[in-house]
Amino acid sequence: MKANLRFGLAVTSAAALALALAACGSSDDASDDASAENVEVMADDAMESVTEEPVEDTAVVEEPEEPALSPVEEASNAEQGEDAEALAARIRAELNNTGTEAEATSSAEPAAE
Repeated sequence: MKANLRFGLAVTSAAALALALAACGSSDDASDDASAENVEVMADDAMESVTEEPVEDTAVVEEPEEPALSPVEEASNAEQGEDAEALAARIRAELNNTGTEAEATSSAEPAAE
């Protein structure tokens, strides 16, 4: 029985030592060495030999600019904005009144048992 216990202890110790050595190992992963400074320098070095200028992509279709609004359209847009503000103010007032009425109604009603 002592022999089995010693063998088990030896195997467990060997496994623990193997895991400890594996945990202390170094990493040769390239991402460990990469940082913002290193990557930018490497990219600049790679682009030093490039002498050509960028070429315009002719397949890209430019969207036409929107035409300027006429004075009538600008006035109409301003009126619509003012109307929207007035409507929002009326809705806010109604919501405030409804909340006040609901509070008054709930405080006036006796609690149901």
